[in-house]
Amino acid sequence: MTDQLYFRQWLAGRDFAVGNPLARSMLNLVYAIGDRASGEALLVDPAYAPGELVDLLAADGMTLTGALATHYHFDHVGGRAMGAEIAGLAALAEVVDVPVHVQAAEAPWVARAAGVSETDLVTHEGGDVVTVGDVTVTLIHTPGHTPGSQCFLVDRHLVSGDTLFLEGCGRTDLPGGDPEALYSSLTERLARVPDDTVLFPGHLYADRSSPLGEVRQHNYVLAPTTKERWLAMFGS
Repeated sequence: MTDQLYFRQWLAGRDFAVGNPLARSMLNLVYAIGDRASGEALLVDPAYAPGELVDLLAADGMTLTGALATHYHFDHVGGRAMGAEIAGLAALAEVVDVPVHVQAAEAPWVARAAGVSETDLVTHEGGDVVTVGDVTVTLIHTPGHTPGSQCFLVDRHLVSGDTLFLEGCGRTDLPGGDPEALYSSLTERLARVPDDTVLFPGHLYADRSSPLGEVRQHNYVLAPTTKERWLAMFGS
């Protein structure tokens, strides 16, 4: 599958949306997952300049057939924040009409934040699979940062959004955040993902990627061995 898998990582404000100061400060990473044989691809969290992302795919000979959203925050799906309007799913729909796959619990949050209708979204439960060509993407529901946060696993690549970074993890003090749920997501749901899987986070807070086994050794948020210790660090 590795030769067939098309996988790209782009940094907002550097690789696209170059003139956008908010993109440069937020350090969002956007991903493309596709099938080289069919030429079809999905965009993960297409925010800031969706049209430019579609053009980047086209430059690689790929066609956009869908989008995946890790969670509802404006820097991932678009919306208004900090006095600025960030282009996202609504702007993408003006360029190309493709399904947007979200976790079911996140659908109303995504719709409200991104300015789209819930009927524009395809909802999923954890464990569902989305296909692009012959490439399969497994959706892992990882609540905690938001109620419907989800990660995407494809051929030893784990796109983690804001659930887990190479150093640290997503905040739990924003609307919908839940530290106990995030602890379960990190220690139970993501614990099933093998060490040799490469972690690709939602922000460039450290390196662009790292084997999950190394993240487990060095990331301080994975150090607490009990929920009580975790909550003592992150539950206040």
